[in-house]
Amino acid sequence: MWTLAGQGWWRGRALAAWVTEAARLGLLWPHLAPARGTAAESRAPDRCYSSADRKEKIDMSCFSVENTRNFSIIAHVDHGKSTLADRLLELTGAIDKTKNNKQVLDKLQVERERGITVKAQTASLFYNYEGKQYLLNLIDTPGHVDFSYEVSRSLSACQGVLLVVDANEGIQAQTVANFFLAFEAQLSIIPVINKIDLKNADPERVEKQIEKVFDIPGDECIKISAKLGTNVESVLDAVIKRIPYPKAHCRNPLRALVFDSTFDQYRGVIANVALFDGVVSKGDKIVSAHTKKTYEVNEVGVLNPNEQPTHKLYAGQVGYLIAGMKDVTEAQIGDTLYLHKQPVEPLPGFKSAKPMVFAGVYPVDQSEYNNLKSAIEKLTLNDSSVTVHRDSSLALGAGWRLGFLGLLHMEVFNQRLEQEYNASVILTTPTVPYKAVLSSTKLIKEYREKEITIINPAQFPDKSKVTEYLEPVVLGTIITPDEYTGKIMMLCQARRAVQKNMMYIDQNRVMLKYLFPLNEIVVDFYDSLKSLSSGYASFDYEDAGYQTAELVKMDILLNGNIVEELVTVVHKDKAYSVGKAICERLKDSLPRQLFEIAIQASLGSKIIARETVKAYRKNVLAKCYGGDITRKMKLLKRQAEGKKKLRKVGNVEVPKDAFIKVLKTQSDK
Repeated sequence: MWTLAGQGWWRGRALAAWVTEAARLGLLWPHLAPARGTAAESRAPDRCYSSADRKEKIDMSCFSVENTRNFSIIAHVDHGKSTLADRLLELTGAIDKTKNNKQVLDKLQVERERGITVKAQTASLFYNYEGKQYLLNLIDTPGHVDFSYEVSRSLSACQGVLLVVDANEGIQAQTVANFFLAFEAQLSIIPVINKIDLKNADPERVEKQIEKVFDIPGDECIKISAKLGTNVESVLDAVIKRIPYPKAHCRNPLRALVFDSTFDQYRGVIANVALFDGVVSKGDKIVSAHTKKTYEVNEVGVLNPNEQPTHKLYAGQVGYLIAGMKDVTEAQIGDTLYLHKQPVEPLPGFKSAKPMVFAGVYPVDQSEYNNLKSAIEKLTLNDSSVTVHRDSSLALGAGWRLGFLGLLHMEVFNQRLEQEYNASVILTTPTVPYKAVLSSTKLIKEYREKEITIINPAQFPDKSKVTEYLEPVVLGTIITPDEYTGKIMMLCQARRAVQKNMMYIDQNRVMLKYLFPLNEIVVDFYDSLKSLSSGYASFDYEDAGYQTAELVKMDILLNGNIVEELVTVVHKDKAYSVGKAICERLKDSLPRQLFEIAIQASLGSKIIARETVKAYRKNVLAKCYGGDITRKMKLLKRQAEGKKKLRKVGNVEVPKDAFIKVLKTQSDK
């Protein structure tokens, strides 16, 4: 070989190309060639790959409908869903086995920082079981109550779920909520008891809880430790044995459900699709059932967990599809895609998310309005549970009133705007949607309906114009150790809650059900509950309609001028305490001026609370050493007149952080 090199045979690019190809084929250094049967090769059989180009494509026709399983992982927050997903990815060779594999599917910065899952993520796994190659489509879902819409959407693309329960904590509130989501969707449920390696783990107690609450036999539970990888292989075996294959047919015309989507500034909309019927491939012309627009498919593939292009996607499979959708409004989540000139009956889609919390969002600088508009459009494509209404304010200018599923959802959305789009925004006080039954015929004609929904407190109608006000209520589930029951009951009563049920799920854990007014729990109820129960209690809620209530609109005035952004709607019995708390917080957060600032809370013309920010005051008597009292009085009188004049012309600037500080209600004593 070296003599050949001496004669000038191995030179330049030819040499490099020859060595690379020879090494790949194992001709030069056989010990460095990729070994058959390793994790990298075990993803799919050799015949399923096409080596036409360096980026190998998987032939998805190798996986029949009978050998396909679509499943989700559901659980309460921090019960180990993402850790289990990591082990399943390692076990099937989708990712290499390293110590750095922690929450691989949590790709967003906000997820990494907070340690929670915010977006449901998909991964296609290839697994060899009893000599057959199976395609397992896994969807890792969020666990927090604010992201339950993500869970319900993910379940539409599945035939079964892994219900993960912590062996130490046991069944929690969101475990119950997620179980019923899967139960209503008629999915196969495999209970998995995780964290059996913990010192205080008691899997037998958790088994009994599952049997009592969910009526699932204890012998169906799989005990694992996702962190150490103990018994994880039996989870994959159970998925193949106990979850049915999708009822789909390749011969039928294409019917694909868009269950999630993201926006790429170079490639446009990337739609996550579940194929219920038919086949889709690159070059096909597809039509959206929602917009009736026609697109040409540029790329199809599976997520493994990164994008892996394929030749085609077949019925029963889950993957992604890029079809040149450049506008964020074109890819509606819940839309049905079908082949051009082969129309089909659209799939049912999704029940639209019902916002629980509304907040005004405004750009810090009005020149940033268009950039923020573009950022909100792209982010709402990725998070379809956010509702958007145009809004404007005298103090903050043009903006939007956004509807969220909860306060954490609002915080995460704001954080994603800042991190992913560098958008700096002002958020106003969150409110809940109230209803008013109008009394005057003139107003009914104006609004074209008798019952109106109010999402902006500034537009709350006067009592003289309405028959009754309605406030949203939710059915809350609290699971807690029994030693904290008394304290939690007192907290619930202070929040105007009505007890509906109380049940012991084992010897020392209680499940409480309460009917709560939504505005009482939306801001800081969860924090109060956690501090009262030393972090052991868990909370979940579901919508329970509306009930009549004595509501009043409370204005906040600064030197007699109403601050529109701080207008709130409160229950009549709580008006004084809420008004007093807001005035005290504003007093702490407003900077002092050269004139006195009067902070007042009012119900109509009646002032119910007041705080005063004292003025900066120069000592005008410093130069008087003794002398007649009239000289001092003259100087003080002149100063008072100057302050009075300054107060008339001076404007009180409310700093941006003042709005955030007023967000939190007074802590429960």
